[in-house]
Amino acid sequence: MTDGLALARDKMTAAGVNPQAIEVFSHYYTQLQEGVTGFIAEDSIAPLEHPDLLADVTVAEEDARAALGATVMIKLNGGLGTSMGMDRAKSLLPVRDGQSFLDLIVGQVRAARTAYEVTLPLLFMNSFRTHDDTLAALAGYDDLAVDGLDLDFVQSQEPKLRADDLTPVEWAADPTMEWCPPGHGDLYPSLQASGVLDRLIALGYRYASVSNSDNLGAAPDATIAGWFAASGAPYAAEVCRRTAADRKGGHLAIRKADGQLILRDTAQTAKDEMHYFTDEHRHPYFHTNNLWFDLRRLSETLTQRNSVLGLPLIRNEKTVDPADPSSPAVVQIESAMGAAVEVFEGATAIGVGRERFLPVKTTNDLLLLRSDVYDVAEDGRLVRVADPAPLVDLDSSHYKTIGAFEQRFPAGAPSLRQASGLTVAGDWTFEADVTVVGVGTLADEGEPRTVPSGTVLGHSSS
Repeated sequence: MTDGLALARDKMTAAGVNPQAIEVFSHYYTQLQEGVTGFIAEDSIAPLEHPDLLADVTVAEEDARAALGATVMIKLNGGLGTSMGMDRAKSLLPVRDGQSFLDLIVGQVRAARTAYEVTLPLLFMNSFRTHDDTLAALAGYDDLAVDGLDLDFVQSQEPKLRADDLTPVEWAADPTMEWCPPGHGDLYPSLQASGVLDRLIALGYRYASVSNSDNLGAAPDATIAGWFAASGAPYAAEVCRRTAADRKGGHLAIRKADGQLILRDTAQTAKDEMHYFTDEHRHPYFHTNNLWFDLRRLSETLTQRNSVLGLPLIRNEKTVDPADPSSPAVVQIESAMGAAVEVFEGATAIGVGRERFLPVKTTNDLLLLRSDVYDVAEDGRLVRVADPAPLVDLDSSHYKTIGAFEQRFPAGAPSLRQASGLTVAGDWTFEADVTVVGVGTLADEGEPRTVPSGTVLGHSSS
C-alpha cells in the first residue's frame, strides 16, 4: 500500500468513516494512482436514439398506484451551492413566495400521498455540511417521516488529495475543508452502509426514485413508477431531448462491445473528442440525473461486489479552499450515480418532457424560476406558462453569487412571461414592475445603473 493511500485510510478511520466507504475510496485511489482517466472513446459507443417515451406510456391507475406505493423518493442534497457563493445547502434558497426547494419538494410529496393514498417516504441524502441545516428546516413538518424512517442519511466523506503527491491535504485555516463528499455515486454504498437500504426492503418498498434537490421538475410520478415496475428492469434513467443549450450535460450511449447502456460525462471525454460530445444531433438525449432502481437488485449487487460497484472514476481538480485560487491544488475522487446504468444488465431509459428537468445551477436559472414564466400548481409542481422559456444571461461578474444577485433584484424578478430572452451586461439593479417583452438587452454602461420601476425592456432597449 502506498504512503498516500495508507495516510488517507488512517485519516478516514480516525474520523469514523464507515469501513465500506474506505474500501470504495481505496478502489478509486488505486485507479487514480495508475493514471486511469475514465475517458470513453467516441468510437467505442453508439448513440442512444430510440428510448421509450413517457408521452407514449399508458399505465392502468391501479398499477400506477401500486408501483408508487412501493416507491421511496430520494433527493440528493449534499451540495452547498458554492458556485453561487453559498455556504449551506442550496435547497434552502427561497424559490417562490418564501418557499424553498425543500418546502416545494415536501408539497409535491404530500400531494402525491394524498392523490394516490400511498405512504411514499421522502429521504434526503445529505453531506456532513448540509445535514444539520436541512433537518432544522424540515423540523416543522411533523407528519413528513413515515414508517419509522429518518428523513435523511449522510453520505460518506473522504480526504481531498494534494495534486502533487496524492497525500491527504492539510489546511489549518479550516480543517473541514480537508474533506469532501465523494460525488453522488456514493449514493449506493451510503444507502447500504447506513442500514437504510435493508430497512426499506424490510418495510416492503421495492423501488427508488432519485433526483437532485435543486430539480423541482422531478416530482413524484405514478406513471413512470408503473412503467418501471412493468419493465422488470433493475435500473432506468430519465433522459431528455437535447437542444443547443444542453451541450454540456452528460448523455447515455450504448457500448458497442456488449450493447450495455453507459453514461458519458464531460470529465470522461477527451478534449479532442468534445465536438462529438456536444453535438446534440449525434447524441440526441441528455441524462437528467433522475433515475429509478430496484432496491432488491441493488442490495444483491452490492453484496456480490463487496460494496464496490466499480463506477467509472471522475478526477475532479480543485483548490482546497474553493474560494481561494491560491490555496493548494487538490484532487477530489468522485463518481456519478448515473454511471450505475452500466452496472445493471438490462438497464433501460425513458424519454421525458422538459418539465421533468428544471435544475438551478446558476442565478440565471434561479431568476427564471422566480419569475412569472412559472406558476406553482396545487400539487407543488412548477408549471411553465410561457413557451418556450426565455434564455437568461446575467453578467457573471455582477450576478454570479446569491448575495450579489439578491442586491440587484430587491423587488423580485422582472416579468418574463412575454420575453424570449434577457441579456444583462454590466451592473444593473432592477426596481419593481419591470417587464421584458421579446428580447431584452442591457449593455454595460461602465458604472452601476438602475432599471426604473415600470420599465418595459424590448428589442430596442440597450
